[in-house]
Amino acid sequence: MEQANPFSLAGKRAFVAGASRGIGLAIARELARAGAHTILAARSMDALERAVEEIRREGGSAEAVHLDVTDPESIREAARKAGEVHILHAVSGMNIRKDFLTYTRQEYEQIMNTNLHGIVELVKRVGEGMIARGRGGKVVLIGSLMSLVGLPYLTVYAMTKSALAGLTRTLAAEWARHGIQVNCIAPGFIVTDLNRAIWERQENLNWLKGVQAIPTPGRPEDIAPTAVLLSGPGSDFITGQVIAIDGGYTTTAVWPFEP
Repeated sequence: MEQANPFSLAGKRAFVAGASRGIGLAIARELARAGAHTILAARSMDALERAVEEIRREGGSAEAVHLDVTDPESIREAARKAGEVHILHAVSGMNIRKDFLTYTRQEYEQIMNTNLHGIVELVKRVGEGMIARGRGGKVVLIGSLMSLVGLPYLTVYAMTKSALAGLTRTLAAEWARHGIQVNCIAPGFIVTDLNRAIWERQENLNWLKGVQAIPTPGRPEDIAPTAVLLSGPGSDFITGQVIAIDGGYTTTAVWPFEP
């Protein structure tokens, strides 16, 4: 009997929140290459339209939808415009790096609303459609190393990403009866517009060589293939997992000993 391609997303509709740049854009491109009609969502419509045109030039199918994850009405409208969604990738996020004692209430709420509360609302809106249609689905959240470990000056960000790991496990248990798999990708040190300046400093690159088996930062394109796997039939028996794509940071270290 011929086996279906476990990586094919042909006939599926994928919604990517935070698709205007970085990891979200890389995921959107790869989902479209795998055959999904990909709905790119973010606040920057100009960037989304450029990305959609690029995907279409490559032969993919895509559209752009405005989404502000800090605005519940924007989330509801984006979910309505998206229509039937088989695959949801929630990538939207932001960060403010500083001493815990110096966070203002405004900064705290900004990070919480962007990284957690808005994502929860989006998952609810899209998830209820998946459940109502009764044909299953895939939900992929984008966590962080901070879903698994701790580093200084990232406290509020880490709180949100740790919460997404918990949401992954509990929704995986709750929605399994509906044929919906819920997983979380925890990217390691990936160079994006949000952190590029950090990885332009040689001392940080030197530090990484001692704490990570693969001694360089990653790229958004390093995340996208796993995102495709978790979106398709090849992951039908994978759920509730927080999967680190981190060059080995959470599991390895390097030292100068040679036998």
